[in-house]
Amino acid sequence: MKVCIIDYGLGNLTSVFNAVEKLGFDVCISNDIKEIADSTYLILPGVGSFSNGMKNLRKLNLIDLLNHEVLENKKPILGICLGMQLFASFGYENGLSKGLGWIKGDVKKLRLNLESERIPHMGWNDVSVTKGSILADNITESPVFYFVHSYQFIPEDSSLVTGVCDYAGGFAAMIEYKNIFATQFHPEKSHDIGLQLIENFLCRSDAHAEN
Repeated sequence: MKVCIIDYGLGNLTSVFNAVEKLGFDVCISNDIKEIADSTYLILPGVGSFSNGMKNLRKLNLIDLLNHEVLENKKPILGICLGMQLFASFGYENGLSKGLGWIKGDVKKLRLNLESERIPHMGWNDVSVTKGSILADNITESPVFYFVHSYQFIPEDSSLVTGVCDYAGGFAAMIEYKNIFATQFHPEKSHDIGLQLIENFLCRSDAHAEN
């Protein structure tokens, strides 16, 4: 088993690397086509704008490769923060940008619901998880994770949402669809509970992909 953290120039990759390595998995950080293709699991982290994320993936010639590995080879992938958002059809940040389109839906700015709320949404918040979630296996029903973001992914099929954060009126915090997994929060910065989530992805996502 080999885990590849995809380096497309955005985000703190070292934190994700350290988390996966701490769990005892063989892990690398790379944007090399062969290394990505030879890996068993993929992680797409990221912090920044939707348009820049897609621009960087195109510049590195990674989009066709990722489509092949994820959609055709059914390789499990975990998107984190911006990585999750890039799975969407379109992003509305600095204009309209086309996403990877693996999960139908749009990425739009958070709409503040209370006077006390701020953008970016930054800090620790509860996530309400649904029954049967692979990512939340062996995790409390209302875990607390670390968030840093200003935009939210709104999928067309709400049944794919397996975790919701009630900030800004409520938004999708976790999505699970076949071999595609995603979190708006940063599990790599969420202490032991975040490590458990990453371990769940690496140890249980194969069975989910077959459904």
